[in-house]
Amino acid sequence: MRALLSVYDKTGLVEFAKGLEALGVELVASGGTAAALAEAGVAHVDVAEVTGFPEMLDGRVKTLHPRIHAGILADRSKPEHLAALGAHEITPIDIVVSNLYPFSSNPSIELIDIGGPSMVRAAAKNHEYVAVVTSPEQYGDVLRELGQHGVLAASTRHALARAAFAHTASYDAQIVRWFDEGGEIGEAPTGVDAQLTTTLHLSLERAALTRYGENPHQVGARYRVAGSTPWWDGVVQHAGTALSYLNFFDADAAWRLVHELRLDAPDKKAVAIIKHANASGAALGSSLADAFEKALRADPQSAFGGIIAVDGVIDAHLASLIAQGPQADVIIASALDEEAIAILVKRRKATRLLSAPSPEPLGLSVRTFGDTALVQNADELLVPISEWRCVTQKQPTAQQLEDLSVAWRVCARTTSNAIVLARDGVAVGIGAGQQSRVVAANIATQKAGEFARGSAAASDAFFPFADGLESLTGAGATSVVQPGGSVRDGEVIEAADAAGIVMMLTGERHFRH
Repeated sequence: MRALLSVYDKTGLVEFAKGLEALGVELVASGGTAAALAEAGVAHVDVAEVTGFPEMLDGRVKTLHPRIHAGILADRSKPEHLAALGAHEITPIDIVVSNLYPFSSNPSIELIDIGGPSMVRAAAKNHEYVAVVTSPEQYGDVLRELGQHGVLAASTRHALARAAFAHTASYDAQIVRWFDEGGEIGEAPTGVDAQLTTTLHLSLERAALTRYGENPHQVGARYRVAGSTPWWDGVVQHAGTALSYLNFFDADAAWRLVHELRLDAPDKKAVAIIKHANASGAALGSSLADAFEKALRADPQSAFGGIIAVDGVIDAHLASLIAQGPQADVIIASALDEEAIAILVKRRKATRLLSAPSPEPLGLSVRTFGDTALVQNADELLVPISEWRCVTQKQPTAQQLEDLSVAWRVCARTTSNAIVLARDGVAVGIGAGQQSRVVAANIATQKAGEFARGSAAASDAFFPFADGLESLTGAGATSVVQPGGSVRDGEVIEAADAAGIVMMLTGERHFRH
């Protein structure tokens, strides 16, 4: 039995090679792999000895040779293939061990591997006779099976081939992404193609299984784009049950919202409480404890079983406040001290306690149904407050602008149709996911109760009629922010002036489905 070894990632290489050697497998190696084996004293044959041709072009050509690829690709069931190998004195290769340059670590032309993918694909194609090993994580299982049976089962070779094609597909996808971003010339496409290329190559690798899917009868997992390190990879779970699909989904929404809340008020602290991806409460405060109490007060009933996101460190004092409140499914913060963890675990062992790094910007949004996908770039709040346009006779105060900012940011992350009321830095009323904007306004004012009076309101899209606005002003809202753009904007602005309130237009809609 002969094995060809040519790897970039040399984790476990020497131990694996020694294991193969102990099983009587002849080793052939190239380049840096051969050097690593030589340094470790592992007997092997250099690829150049097999091919009779030296490496050339700075190593670009070394394994691309008939004596290598014929040894990999020969169909052992065909006498003519075996005869051809015999005529040219080519020894069949039974195991190919190869992993590719980590392209995404430092994208460049020189990290586009040619020989590696060629060997991997050849071995995977011929997996009826050849085993292809593309990850150090496979080494142990391969050695155990060879040691027990002397050969690898057809099912094992099939699984290894599948992993090999996934390996090369992921590698190619990373290269395509680099070209889409401009490649070596650094000039990305313009216009629509700048963000939505004519083809989309996503390679996703499973990062974690979820406890279950959206419902207990469904299975689920978190995947990441191959070669990327999303913020979720830096999350530490300190306690609690395994995360479910919805825990990931809702915690991501909570963590992103709590970071956005402070963008217009960097001197404040922020807390968001999320239920089914929508905020039940969100607040700015002078301290994290202050922000939490305000966020909870907005809707304590909906907070039960929700996600608490804290943009800072949870200490014992804040943990005690949280423990006295409604049960939370997930608590996520920048950090939790040991005393805080003990307090929260005592309150409820199942609550997931997470510490997390700041979230990276959202990329493309991809939604699939069957064999169809809808793709769009991330919904960002692009228009700053400084560019909002006041269209009413009454001008906003500094406090109104702060409250409008909170309402607008929460509204943009709330399922449409959405209306949000905020007062004194707190989202006090949230109407989410309604077919009617008037109904959304009524729900928001009902939830806000007495806090609706003097509040700032946000609408994720324009008011098609004045009735939605009148619902807000009737409850006591004194300022409103909305995108504008309706053919009846004039009527709505007249209604705002008649009510003596402030109205700001952003020119930017934020539907969320």
